[in-house]
Amino acid sequence: MDTVLDGGFADPVLQSQACFRAIMDALANPGTCQDLVTPHSISHTMSVELVSTLLTLSDHDTAIWLDNGLAHDNAVTAFIAFHAGAPIVAEPGKAAFAFASAADTLPALDQFNLGTQEYPDRSTTIVLAVPALTGGKTLVLRGPGIKDHRHISPTGLPGDFVDQWAANRDLFPRGIDLLLVADGQVMGLPRSTRMTEGH
Repeated sequence: MDTVLDGGFADPVLQSQACFRAIMDALANPGTCQDLVTPHSISHTMSVELVSTLLTLSDHDTAIWLDNGLAHDNAVTAFIAFHAGAPIVAEPGKAAFAFASAADTLPALDQFNLGTQEYPDRSTTIVLAVPALTGGKTLVLRGPGIKDHRHISPTGLPGDFVDQWAANRDLFPRGIDLLLVADGQVMGLPRSTRMTEGH
């Protein structure tokens, strides 16, 4: 139980505000890495970056989806109940936010809430923990918030990620937004971003 009590931010208001700014900056400047405030680890299944974003984004009014490993970890669910009070849903399509500890635990992007033409902002924001935000296959980003283009190379993305992302982008203004987290940082990929494989 100590982990449940101790695992949150040391200064919840200031630290969650700092993380919120980092997340907003990451989405406004796609493909850039922004520093998160990371709390203590609560479980080996949930990275500190996932904990940080969950504490920042969720509350008792926001339904969240967890991958199987997180959803079946009692330390994680007890922590969420104590610190956020967010309802956990089993169906990805009902989640405001989704948290995945690895790409192979993540359903296809189109399984989540893609929003509607009238309310595109009601779509799911996915937070995916990856091994690293650099060192992987080069991807080229274009779109709002990017001057000309930007190269990124996160590791641990789904094998068909570029194709899934193209289908997601085609839905605009509907579609999910994605946050990649690793090494104390967050990288934003909003639905408006175009992505191609680099060379």
